Amino acid sequence: MEEKVDISRMLDQSGKIEQFPKKIGARTAVLEYLADKFMADRDYTEKEVNEICEKWHTFGDFFLLRRELIQHGLLCRIPDGSRYWRPKRSEEQI
Repeated sequence: MEEKVDISRMLDQSGKIEQFPKKIGARTAVLEYLADKFMADRDYTEKEVNEICEKWHTFGDFFLLRRELIQHGLLCRIPDGSRYWRPKRSEEQI
């Protein structure tokens, strides 16, 4: 079992992401933290995804966060970007 990465130093006092780490382990941990802000079994519009990403970080690049969530399989979308959703845990681990 992998050791959990402490991301507290990357968050401000309100829990917003202040920095996006370069190291893959820390980056993945930050993305998992952000992904937890999305409910499973719910569809999101691109605007809603952007708003959630914007709400939970301070460095002004929700596009990067959205793209990284998708690339890491923590958020799924249909090709035209009109629907996003959080995959079920079993889907994430495949």
